[in-house]
Amino acid sequence: MTDAKPSPTSDSTKSDIPQRGWINRLAPAWSRGYLKLARADRPIGTWLLLWPCIWSILLAQGNGLSELRLDLIILFALGAMAMRGAGCTYNDIIDRDFDAKVSRTAQRPIPSGEVSVPQAWTFLTVQLFVGFIVLVQLNMLTIGLGVASLLLVVSYPFMKRITYWPQAWLGLTFNWGILMGWSAVTGSLDWPAVALYAAGFFWTLGYDTIYAHQDKEDDALIGVKSSALALGSQTLPFVIAMYTLTIVLLALAVGIVGLSWVTGVLLTAAAIHFTWQAATLNTDDTNNCLERFRSNRDAGFLIAAAIFGMHA
Repeated sequence: MTDAKPSPTSDSTKSDIPQRGWINRLAPAWSRGYLKLARADRPIGTWLLLWPCIWSILLAQGNGLSELRLDLIILFALGAMAMRGAGCTYNDIIDRDFDAKVSRTAQRPIPSGEVSVPQAWTFLTVQLFVGFIVLVQLNMLTIGLGVASLLLVVSYPFMKRITYWPQAWLGLTFNWGILMGWSAVTGSLDWPAVALYAAGFFWTLGYDTIYAHQDKEDDALIGVKSSALALGSQTLPFVIAMYTLTIVLLALAVGIVGLSWVTGVLLTAAAIHFTWQAATLNTDDTNNCLERFRSNRDAGFLIAAAIFGMHA
């Protein structure tokens, strides 16, 4: 670890790092910066990466629950943890100058000096190696898709510099596991996976636009682009449209395989959850935005339960 002190712009009251979280209280001092880089104390990103994989694995189980691939779910969970951490580490390396200028991110390990850039690159390599070990347990098509996903991952941090829609790129990236989950089960890519991928894309566009409203003022000052800045007061109708498309495409994906009444009920529950998010959203309240964003972990569970229900 380096001995550099936090940037003058840092403010612990606005930081997105839990100051009294388990990392600062329980983890060995040498490991804290690395755990913070991987967002180990904030698992929401792992959930948002993992749920689409689980949806796809469950949807691909067309022959009943007796063949449910729990082994694949475990592998994808390990892969999601490794790759989410790797993605966060890489983003923090690339965005370190921007992060130092934003009160919410100025105390992150790299801009605060807790972890040096060379140390972060080494940690990234370790996480990518873990992800590679998981990946090679899968079939060749899935391995190929996993390697291809790196193009999306590597490009993502630069999108906010060139377009107001980095959230769209995140949608392509964060839901790539849908294609991998389907191919891991079936050894192919089929229309239900394509429809499910589209559903995940619009889901991410909705929730990450909500998330982006936390930083809209700082982003505007430092020249970073986002859908929150592009949409402004039109965010609510946009989010409603994105979540509507999510439900419609989910129903299409499941309907191609075989819709059941249980699935219909649980998809309705997911739709009600999305309605709650939209009805209570206040884009000028950062805590409100963060809570609505985090609630998508529950939305992901409802959708997984709905797809699981198609076997009932």
